[in-house]
Amino acid sequence: MIVLILAYLGGVLTILSPCILPVLPFVFARADRPFLRSGLPMLLGLAVTFALVASLAAVGGGWAVHANQYGRWIALVVLGLLGLTLLSTHLAEWLARPFVALGNRLSQRSEAGGDSPLAAVGLGVATGLLWAPCAGPILGLLLTGAALKGASVQTTLLLFTYAAGAATSLALVLLIGGKLFAAMKRSLGAGESLRKLLGALVLAGVVAIALGADTGVLTRLSLGGTNRLEQGLIDSVRPAPPPQPVVQAGAALPVEGELPSLAGATRWFNSPPLSAQSLRGKVVLVDFWTYSCINCIRSLPYVRAWADKYRDHGLVVIGVHAPEFAFEKDEGNVAKAIKDLGVDYPVAMDNDYAIWQGFNNEYWPAHYFIDAQGRIRAHHFGEGEYQHSEDVIRQLLAEAGQKNLPGGYAQPGAGGAEAASSGDAQRSSETYVGYARAEGFAGGAVAHDDSFDYHAPTTLAVNQWTLDGRWTVHDENAQLDRAGGRIVYRFRGRDLHLVLGPGADGKPVRFRVRIDGKAPGADHGMDIDADGNGTVDSQRLYQLVRQAHGTGERLFEIEFLDPGVHAYAFTFG
Repeated sequence: MIVLILAYLGGVLTILSPCILPVLPFVFARADRPFLRSGLPMLLGLAVTFALVASLAAVGGGWAVHANQYGRWIALVVLGLLGLTLLSTHLAEWLARPFVALGNRLSQRSEAGGDSPLAAVGLGVATGLLWAPCAGPILGLLLTGAALKGASVQTTLLLFTYAAGAATSLALVLLIGGKLFAAMKRSLGAGESLRKLLGALVLAGVVAIALGADTGVLTRLSLGGTNRLEQGLIDSVRPAPPPQPVVQAGAALPVEGELPSLAGATRWFNSPPLSAQSLRGKVVLVDFWTYSCINCIRSLPYVRAWADKYRDHGLVVIGVHAPEFAFEKDEGNVAKAIKDLGVDYPVAMDNDYAIWQGFNNEYWPAHYFIDAQGRIRAHHFGEGEYQHSEDVIRQLLAEAGQKNLPGGYAQPGAGGAEAASSGDAQRSSETYVGYARAEGFAGGAVAHDDSFDYHAPTTLAVNQWTLDGRWTVHDENAQLDRAGGRIVYRFRGRDLHLVLGPGADGKPVRFRVRIDGKAPGADHGMDIDADGNGTVDSQRLYQLVRQAHGTGERLFEIEFLDPGVHAYAFTFG
């Protein structure tokens, strides 16, 4: 219920966004009609169509994108004809059927003096095909959840609730506009003038959408205050992470459920496919991870150590690779990461999130501990508590009859990006570069999926970042369109990592890092040299800063000497 309310309020706030402007003429074209027979059916058609189209866009493949594009062009033609019929009744009569009949039904009262609700719904469907709201924090959260959890009634319901919130705002505007329209119509000749004005506005809206202004120029004008309002709503209702289990060593562990099916894996590495049945009699550790997640990378040394230490004593470690970014669904990328990270235990690719959903999981990394009877007995989310996790493994092995277990705790002594976090509570938080989840951006409004020249401000506050140069910002990454582009971030922390990938052609991209305007020297990360030079040659996490002393505030700058790079997310340690 809280998520539904959040979605509804996010939709209501879209009335404050410039991205709503292109559809307003289509709404006002019916401002002089009875609201219950005209305005309400139109807004319902808009909400239902947007929910269905957004659901397909979030969970569908390329076919869904192409189908939506065809639908948008058909809607543009229909609404363009609507604008022409509003401009000229003679032209409406001249236009050939069936377009003239559809245009008249969408724009005129019937001869019987009523108004067809079906015609209003048709206009709403066309408008819903065209409406592309600015993806603020709430809509970004809904679309990300839809992509993660897949197609479902819940996905469509949440998106419909968002659209219903927008329809509520539009209904209020429509009711006010209707009264204004009626008052002006009482003036001599005002009705015909308003009709022509609305026709001109409808055509202007069609042209704006056809030229991409709704997702380009207007997105850049999107009000930052709206995003802050939405983020405030999210923060106010975001539940605290569930507490980690606190069980004393040797105390009885609770039963949290049964090991779900592993059949949803799209591929297995280092092993033939495993099943819950085949694992009976073994103690199992299931580790949900993805290879560009810094928290996962820092926990891997312990998971590898446990697999090696207890393999001959009945422990089976299974890594479930559930991708966060699209490039992490590529089998070649995952295979390379498994090799580079030294993972030799079974890994299930969970590209469809089937295993993820079976566990009802929500975190990277997440560790689930299963006993020899196939029951989940404990879990742990995130990094840390490694000794407690090893105590759980030992206890479950002892319950399974294993004796003479190796003593002591695993001490992997990891280095590089795998080294434990600094523990600085004030270090900068994970920051996404794509517009769906971006926060802290200080370079003005972001153009969605549109090439644009960004200019870095002269100063940044701590935890602010910006782009400089010509970039195209997508939902989960920013792509550099011209060599010489930069990303600048004023951060706090010992380590700075950035998930990067080369362009579509796969050509390596050279880059140079500066810290406080100088070469990093002793503060360079493992993926650059002391002069700050490095190369993006694959899609992965790059460690760019490892401060030799302390975790203080620094100004990070990365300049790409070649075009095409994709930047995804910053993480800190």
